[in-house]
Amino acid sequence: MRTRTLTQTASHWGVYSVETNESGDILNTYPAPYDTEPSPLIRGLQSLVHSPLRIDQPYVRQGFLQNPEANGPHNRGGEPFVPVSWEKALGLAADALLRVRANFGNEAIYGGSYGWASAGRLHHAPSVLKRFLGLFGGYVDKRGNHSFGAALGIMPHVVGRNDITDMVVSWRSVLENTELVVMFGGANIKNMQIDSGGAASHENSSGFMRARAAGIQFVNISPFRDDLPETAAAQWQVIRPGSDTAVMMALAHTLIIEALHDQSFLQRCCVGFDRLKQYVLGETDGQPKTPEWAAQHSGMEPDAIRALARRMATSRTLITTSWSVQRSDHGEQPVWMTVALAAMLGQIGKPGRGFALGFGATNGSLASRARDIPRPKMSLGPNAVKAFCPAGRTNDLLLRPGEQLEYNGLNLKIPDIKLLYSAGGNPFHHNANTNRLLQAWQRLDTVIVNEIWWNAAAKHADIVFPTTTTMERNDILAADQQSRWVAMKKVVEPYKSARNDFDIFSDLAERVGVGAAFTENRNEMGWLRHMYDTARITAQERGYAPPPFDEFWQAGDYLFPAPESDEVLFADFVADPESNRLATPSGKIEIYSETVDGFGYSDCPGQPTWIEPKEWLGSPISKQFPFHLLSNQPTWRLHSQLDASPASRKNKVQDREPIKMNRKDADAKGLKNGDVVRVFNDRGAMLAGVEIVDDLLSGVLLIATGAWYDPAEPGKAGALEKHGNPNVLTRDEGTSRLSQSIAAQSVLVDIELFTGTLPAVTAFDIPAFATE
Repeated sequence: MRTRTLTQTASHWGVYSVETNESGDILNTYPAPYDTEPSPLIRGLQSLVHSPLRIDQPYVRQGFLQNPEANGPHNRGGEPFVPVSWEKALGLAADALLRVRANFGNEAIYGGSYGWASAGRLHHAPSVLKRFLGLFGGYVDKRGNHSFGAALGIMPHVVGRNDITDMVVSWRSVLENTELVVMFGGANIKNMQIDSGGAASHENSSGFMRARAAGIQFVNISPFRDDLPETAAAQWQVIRPGSDTAVMMALAHTLIIEALHDQSFLQRCCVGFDRLKQYVLGETDGQPKTPEWAAQHSGMEPDAIRALARRMATSRTLITTSWSVQRSDHGEQPVWMTVALAAMLGQIGKPGRGFALGFGATNGSLASRARDIPRPKMSLGPNAVKAFCPAGRTNDLLLRPGEQLEYNGLNLKIPDIKLLYSAGGNPFHHNANTNRLLQAWQRLDTVIVNEIWWNAAAKHADIVFPTTTTMERNDILAADQQSRWVAMKKVVEPYKSARNDFDIFSDLAERVGVGAAFTENRNEMGWLRHMYDTARITAQERGYAPPPFDEFWQAGDYLFPAPESDEVLFADFVADPESNRLATPSGKIEIYSETVDGFGYSDCPGQPTWIEPKEWLGSPISKQFPFHLLSNQPTWRLHSQLDASPASRKNKVQDREPIKMNRKDADAKGLKNGDVVRVFNDRGAMLAGVEIVDDLLSGVLLIATGAWYDPAEPGKAGALEKHGNPNVLTRDEGTSRLSQSIAAQSVLVDIELFTGTLPAVTAFDIPAFATE
């Protein structure tokens, strides 16, 4: 009789048990019994653990191996790799790190590795990398993120906080208190499959159903109807991409003209409303922000704007703005104006009302949970290098050494990066304008990458270390937005010679003289026990009772009790603004910010302002590129993770990423379902597969992010991208000088039938290999 084993592990998309046989073959995956709405993504990894795409041993780019100091960096991406021993690869990496430190200092090392990596707290690759580089003497780090970078930039000036993921309202609070939810950018249910750090359980599909059954009304203000699930029975108000701020201004205009705003709240809890009022009424620029004015920009009917403003003023209203809305030109403005609108209604600080940023952007954001749950984690340690780069400006960091970059009132001097170390992320997924990234990448002296599979990051490296998946190691899931600590247990042995990131950096640390400081004489299980015990003490001090480590590991998880009531955003402040001042200069909500005004940024003035995007359907360039391209989160993967899985590949069109387009637009272009099209602008071109839909605004194209970058000519900037990676088309400019975040949703393109010989997709092929 064959022996089969069930072993629990976890990921960003769920907790699950994996069935294996005595040979270590993965047979099936089963969701945790407490997860009532498990994500289908939990089965995505099982086919990839033993995939031919796995990196089986260390590799070095041929030119780098021949001469590490004159290695032909322009050949990255197009040159064969040579298989080498662990000893050889580790030695080359250590030599490169020591050489750069000796010749240029630690400011020449970029360690701001970006990506979700593993859900586990020990083997979270970017964290382990930063611990190693910090002990090595420091590194240039990133600041901010791609998810909600514009909100991170503006919200400290408006409300004195940057904990964007906590600026949400739970389902329980909505169900008990809310009548109307007005959603700019919607809340797509596919985004709620995942949590950074791990999703333990899912309940969002039922959340929408319960809300609708309770009579709660939803308004979806978006170019795409499916930005809310059908179960929400939402009213769809279609608008042009990038026009959200204009609609918000017109809503404010109606509230002011009809005296529907809460003047008492604005006087007691805010500063600067008079400045905004003057602007909205046109007293400062001669242009009243009327519904008719907004209709010209957005396409939303003036009477619909007025009617919505009145409903908002007479209902228990929650205003939500998705993270996607702020990933656009001047993305700070819709965020700031969201707060201003909620303040005008006087509903901030009331249960189920006010505003929320990223409602449903991740799975756990809407859960009822205690906010003081500690997390077992490894300390990153100090970083002696103070230079940093905004996350959205990585290409500038690599291409503009010595130049100045304006950022949030500072003038940053861009350091001269010589060595980049990436672990746990895919830079060829998340950075805008991939062709510019490739030029920046080829300027570096050394690129070291820890990777599981042969994706674009690995294919464009000098030194490649093969790493393990979550199924091949032990760890602990403990996410900020979850109420469980979960034991992630090793399911199978590592693939061939793949190693844990922790072990790779332990060996590197030993070679550069910081081995004992890095490991603190603990192995994997020693660290997990130490991390757990440290967090357990903190949890006990806060009134919780997690068991000793061995009991936890045997049981598989520990559930923290839910609070009797959910935290109400800014409730204490609204109850007593004098005693509970916000961390803003005035201590209040700043609808006008003297600080921001003092920066003198024309692209981010001192109050919410309508500023036309550089690329949108209202700009002159739309005559040349008449379609607005939106790139949203995928359904069948997490960012670019799992793109090689059967589910993701099954949903391609002729092996390309599907691109949604309006039926009217498809007819005008002579396109039909299943056609392969060339989508292009003056930054690049990609191939994609047509999917015709009826619930998308005419003039808008929609494609998911995360298709693995696949150039027709590897290593050549400007080459046709064959697979449907939209970042060959996106703009690499900051939202504004305030946050310098990405503006990847402000993109114009054209589309045409591809008529040449259809090139094969090679994104999932391994690279060419050579001998020394």
